[in-house]
Amino acid sequence: MKTALTIAGSDSSGGAGIQADIKTMIANGVYAMSAVTALTAQNTTGVRGIMEATPQFLAEQLDCIFTDIVPDAVKTGMVSSGGLIRVIAEALKRYHAKNIVVDPVMVATSGAKLISEDAIRTLKTELLPLATVITPNIPETEVLSGMRVTTQKEMETAAEEIFRAYGCAVLCKGGHQLNDANDLLVSGEGSRWFYGKKIENPNTHGTGCTLSSAIAANLAKGYPLEDAVRRAKDYLSGALGAMLDLGKGSGPMDHGYCISGRFGERRGKEQK
Repeated sequence: MKTALTIAGSDSSGGAGIQADIKTMIANGVYAMSAVTALTAQNTTGVRGIMEATPQFLAEQLDCIFTDIVPDAVKTGMVSSGGLIRVIAEALKRYHAKNIVVDPVMVATSGAKLISEDAIRTLKTELLPLATVITPNIPETEVLSGMRVTTQKEMETAAEEIFRAYGCAVLCKGGHQLNDANDLLVSGEGSRWFYGKKIENPNTHGTGCTLSSAIAANLAKGYPLEDAVRRAKDYLSGALGAMLDLGKGSGPMDHGYCISGRFGERRGKEQK
């Protein structure tokens, strides 16, 4: 069985972070492992508290994973300090990790910075050059490229600049800030648009985590990058389209919408 590792923070409500990553990886047919960068106290209405792991403890987690069950792909999510980012980069290099998907969580949809300037600099210099593909949203694309992105043409220019600067493929996510669900992949193979349609679902917590984890799972299974992205987008659309409605705020998606079989059946259906 193929394996994948997520390096990210825990979401106690289960909609994003480590929990979303593990659910996504299982749904996409790989064995999931995790190294936790931080614990959060949060629900669908917001984050109440964060307790960050120490660099030493994160390093221990990574050593335990890579020296036993070697991951076929690695996904990184939000890592808030430069020290933790350096630990991750060192481990990925030491163990010759492959199929690295970096979700460079830096900027909220509102435009607010989520990590320090030092962490952003470390992310750029230490982690991005190791990535197979990175998955920035529009505000993150602007930070990485140093360009304003308000049109699809500017999106293309910025993604190409990031590709040249860091040497990794870039999946720039258009999202609702620029288009419905059209994402642009720039890689050594050239540029390709992945078009999607808007799904009227207000519960979108964890979409970025889910997409990057699905890409990692498909890379672990041996799919070429373009196929991995296409399959991941199809999975994400299905999870949104399942219309799960939980919580009082922006709720989670149904990561298990496509899991079938006896043990996935709901109780009422199983008894009939």
